[in-house]
Amino acid sequence: MSLLVMKFGGTSVADPARIRAAADKVAAEVGRGHNVIVVVSAMAGRTNELVNWVSGIAPFYDAREYDAVVSSGENVTAGLMALTLQQMEIPARSWQGWQVPLRTTSAHGAARIVEIPRANIDAKFAEGMRVAVIAGFQGISPEGRITTLGRGGSDTSAVAFAAAFGAIRCDIYTDVDGVYTTDPRISRRARKLDRIAFEEMLELASLGAKVLQTRSVELAMRYGVPLRVLSSFEPTDDTSGTIVCAEEELMESRVVAGVAHSRDEAKMTLMGVQDRPGIAAAIFGPLAEGHVNVDMIVQNISEDGRTDMTFSCPVDQVPRAGRALRAAQEAGAIAFEALVADTEVAKVSIVGIGMRSQAGVAARMFRTLAEEGVNIKVITTSEIKISVLIDRKYMELAVQALHDAFELHAAG
Repeated sequence: MSLLVMKFGGTSVADPARIRAAADKVAAEVGRGHNVIVVVSAMAGRTNELVNWVSGIAPFYDAREYDAVVSSGENVTAGLMALTLQQMEIPARSWQGWQVPLRTTSAHGAARIVEIPRANIDAKFAEGMRVAVIAGFQGISPEGRITTLGRGGSDTSAVAFAAAFGAIRCDIYTDVDGVYTTDPRISRRARKLDRIAFEEMLELASLGAKVLQTRSVELAMRYGVPLRVLSSFEPTDDTSGTIVCAEEELMESRVVAGVAHSRDEAKMTLMGVQDRPGIAAAIFGPLAEGHVNVDMIVQNISEDGRTDMTFSCPVDQVPRAGRALRAAQEAGAIAFEALVADTEVAKVSIVGIGMRSQAGVAARMFRTLAEEGVNIKVITTSEIKISVLIDRKYMELAVQALHDAFELHAAG
């Protein structure tokens, strides 16, 4: 019997009525002859509530106890979903991470999945269970402690189960009806994509698109798990949502698949840095140790043995970055004349696997922004993406202009 994985996010299971609506979708798949693994998140807002409780009691908390508390939200949802399905006369059972067991590393709060043995769940399917409801986001460490996979980890849980059990597909149910060419809240001409390549989705997710968690897309690409993103709040059929798949499964690759944006960016510049071998390592080593997520990096041409080094990072990490760099300066590891932070910038990116074989994409992007009077502060590129850092006040204008320039509203 074929197996399908269905994942429901927090808004999809926000209360008993929504859990019942999600259970109806599960029942429909059981009726089509599938065994189903359902992965659930905590009810909307519950994880934030639990995190705030922990922080309120112990600002410098024990990460093991943090995981024990914040994982409990998923346990509640899993139990309620299993009870709802049982009331619908569908054989279902809930599973917490340790019961599977979903084995992880010991990195509490950001654990990585090591293994998902199939024996326990397969045995229950053989006994007549039709639905296994899994508490997402959680696992068990080698020491026998509950671990969590980081925020958005239920997506990763779902893809991992689909890979481990050879599922025909992993359906991610959320509050949007698919992956769009850009944020529909910014551009009314945004269009839902029928299909998108893993690589494109991975870039869009890492650049600010909130539809899927980055780690889940990485995992799906590695193991070839087809993903489908669709809405919990609309009727579902075989044409619903967006399929995330291998590039070979696309009929033809558009030059640009989508425009992504990240509003909460900052640009930091170290001025008057000594230009010598190893200076980049001396700068970015302390930033890495300080858990600063550096993205775009630009080094100016050296003059008189001095250069400027610019990088971007999330705006809420600016104080942490400043502390790390000044500490390195005081320790004599680096020398610079000034550290300047611009916290009023945004990142706008275009993504598409068709860029590999199409010339002139960057020129078209830069010309479009110039025509709108948008100044580019930093540029980075990869094989299938171009990102620019601009003043935040121009972000929506830039997204709309690029979406129109590459005609992403048009099908085909």
